[in-house]
Amino acid sequence: MERLIWFLLAGTRGGPNRARILAALRDRPRNANQLAEALSLNYRTVLHHLKLLRQHGLITTPTEDAYGAAYFLSATMERNLGLLDRILREGR
Repeated sequence: MERLIWFLLAGTRGGPNRARILAALRDRPRNANQLAEALSLNYRTVLHHLKLLRQHGLITTPTEDAYGAAYFLSATMERNLGLLDRILREGR
């Protein structure tokens, strides 16, 4: 799991934005529009990153593909918050 998280957050061009999304979701659940506004990102870009994070089990939503669905950190990501913190620190 650690390698997957490192790859998704630090090993790809979109990794910094995915890390920012996870950090924002750590604070509180949000929908795609709220994330786009809070992070000053394009809405479709956020949707793309949310899809990847969900496919790899780092986030979850109780209502799949519903408009305005809130996203949460998955239990897997919750268990790896120390790794997220480390990646965010080293990425600065």
